[in-house]
Amino acid sequence: MNKFKSRLLDFYRGHGTDAEGRFLKDIWTWENDDLEAVHDFIQWLFPLPEPSQFNPDAPLLTDKDIEAFKGDPILQANLMKSFERIVGFLGFSWTGDGKVVEGHNFPARIPEVWAMPNHNWLRITRILRSLTLLGLEEQAQALYERLGAYYRGGRFPIPANTFRYWTDAVASGQQAH
Repeated sequence: MNKFKSRLLDFYRGHGTDAEGRFLKDIWTWENDDLEAVHDFIQWLFPLPEPSQFNPDAPLLTDKDIEAFKGDPILQANLMKSFERIVGFLGFSWTGDGKVVEGHNFPARIPEVWAMPNHNWLRITRILRSLTLLGLEEQAQALYERLGAYYRGGRFPIPANTFRYWTDAVASGQQAH
């Protein structure tokens, strides 16, 4: 196992905090309203190599971080917990057999997440790319397939350019590493 250290890896291993002093395990317990209202956690849960336009304190994902995530079962398990929490926030559920499906709370999440384009759709782009870069390609693909079904079916007003961002996020993460 790679023992490379970084603030991001310390946070994801549960030994350190994000820039606001929050532990990963605490963010997992937040209510959906908190996840909706707070905007500086998503960059820690789903880091990228590029600077965030919205959070100057967001970690920058390095090649060593990516290598550590892919090789460390604790990091993979914690990333999976972050994925499961965020898909629950979106109104989905991970089936464990490679599918993202509508969860029990999906109807309640439609007004805030799906009724119209909003900041959560930007978050989805980040989530897809981060998961793909960090070794959860199957989960990223399953989420993308669920989104694709909504896009193609016209159930929600997902513009073509938004779906293109989601497509590029999955593809760019696969090509990068």
